[in-house]
Amino acid sequence: MPAHLGLIEACRLIQSKALDGKQYLQDCYDLANLLEPQLKAFVTRSTIDVLQKSMRPGPLSAIPVGIKDIISTKDLITTNGSVIYQNHLPKENAPIVEKLFNLGGVLFGKTVSTEFAYRKSGPTKNPWNHQHTPGGSSSGSAAAVAAGIVPLAIGTQTQGSIIRPAAFCGVVGFKPSFGTLPIEGIFPFSGSLDHVGLFTRSVDDVAYAFDLLQHTSAQPDEHVKPALDLDQELASNLNPRLALLKTPFDHFISQEQVLAIQHVISKLRSEGVIVNEIELPTLFWDSLHSMTTLMFYEAAVVHQHHVKEFKHLLSEHIQSLVTQGQAITTIEYANAKTTQSQLRQAVVPYLSQYDALLTIPANGEAPLGLSSTGDPMFCSLWSFLGLPAITMPIAKSRNNLPLGLQLVGKMAQDQLLLQTAKTVQTICLFDVYQS
Repeated sequence: MPAHLGLIEACRLIQSKALDGKQYLQDCYDLANLLEPQLKAFVTRSTIDVLQKSMRPGPLSAIPVGIKDIISTKDLITTNGSVIYQNHLPKENAPIVEKLFNLGGVLFGKTVSTEFAYRKSGPTKNPWNHQHTPGGSSSGSAAAVAAGIVPLAIGTQTQGSIIRPAAFCGVVGFKPSFGTLPIEGIFPFSGSLDHVGLFTRSVDDVAYAFDLLQHTSAQPDEHVKPALDLDQELASNLNPRLALLKTPFDHFISQEQVLAIQHVISKLRSEGVIVNEIELPTLFWDSLHSMTTLMFYEAAVVHQHHVKEFKHLLSEHIQSLVTQGQAITTIEYANAKTTQSQLRQAVVPYLSQYDALLTIPANGEAPLGLSSTGDPMFCSLWSFLGLPAITMPIAKSRNNLPLGLQLVGKMAQDQLLLQTAKTVQTICLFDVYQS
């Protein structure tokens, strides 16, 4: 069954011909048919005929991929999470989609996004408990991977929209360094903050996908990353140094989340991993006001014509966003950009002695209800600074919902972060799907 296959495992079986690609796509399609009436991870899906006819050679041959519904796809409607675009069919694919196609990946469907990747929730439910949110805004991407429908999904993050839903759904979510994966062809929220990221079910899987996508051209007649040795696992960081970060928001953390992190730290230290506590100066946390300034100002530019032409079709969230953004002066915006640039440099000394910061992705389990996707407070600073971040499951709550751990790396040192995450994953040996 597809639910038991991670990305690398599926690739290995398909490439060795131990698993028929058409049959694998059929299995994923059948599972989606079974789960989707309740899960609602997808806005629209390709038919089984289209899926099987889309197969092509490559390291991701026959691998079904979920694509967030703000990412342009010329063969499937891209609604951007809004009724305004309910019939919108882009003229071309986003570069990240072309990269996937050139690698052999198959567009399984468009995954649910919140309205324009902002606050209004979509219909998607958490696969672990349908009464709880899957998080947002990449709701469907996280849920589709967690449910086993696809082994790989693409999402975006402006504040916490990869890390938080991944944590709530018990999968691995990876937000690379700002600008590492192409953002073109993706409906913008804030050009200074928007990131493309990945969802899989293991660190090895996300590292494999990231390596392929990072080194493959969006142009079919240009460079395409050759197939990797699937038996060559991601190297671990053998002597990692971690900084356990204390934040001003720690009093919001649930006791279950605290205990889960403490258990992980104890295991890491018992294996010789250095874990030191550190704090960042208050100026970093105060800077989140500047992040809001950037986000609101840039979003207002994007959405001002929506408010003018389609106000009746917009949520109060978007209308308020535009109102607040239009009240920000150009001087305030320029100052916020300066603050962002300065803090990207200012954080370097605090990271220089460590391979990664260790923190949490969210203050606990996925909140009850579907009206809110949770608070991005533990993710926002890393989006503002553009630093790479990854989350992985480390425990379950008493409600049988996943709890996660977040690692934050140095700018442009994504591979080191992934290797460090591999070490943590190996030591902790926690598989949310089997525990």
